[in-house]
Amino acid sequence: MKIKVGFGFDVHQLKEGHPFVLGGVTLDHHAGAFGHSDADVLAHAICDAILGATNLEDIGYHFPNTDDRWKGANSLTLLTHCVKLIEEKGWTIGNIDAMLCLEAPKIKPYIAQMKNNLAEAASMSTEDISIKATTNETMGFIGREEGVVAYAVCLIEKKV
Repeated sequence: MKIKVGFGFDVHQLKEGHPFVLGGVTLDHHAGAFGHSDADVLAHAICDAILGATNLEDIGYHFPNTDDRWKGANSLTLLTHCVKLIEEKGWTIGNIDAMLCLEAPKIKPYIAQMKNNLAEAASMSTEDISIKATTNETMGFIGREEGVVAYAVCLIEKKV
């Protein structure tokens, strides 16, 4: 069996009145991530990790913010598409480990649903998805609640 690792990163501004979608869950918060799609940084970082592991460019290559087809798109749909791309190359996801960095809201109450949504979109078990969070200790744009960041790694496997 052959394995590879991919790394993903995404960042979005937080703006008053926008929905805050993470892992396909809309969080109860006064501000949300702003972007071309639904601005789900967690799903975007995972997409980049998956695409990077298989050397298939990045999320912006496949879903450019200049293409109106992706305006307001559900990022779980983008994730499903990325998984299909790697499956066409004979790869499968072994696991995903993700880290969110934001001051608020606390995401613990949402993690189980995020894992369910991501697992369904990626055709994998929730047991193979880890989601963690940290704050930026009130420092910088994250600490001022001006933005949110997500990091993700994934292991992919190919039977040879």
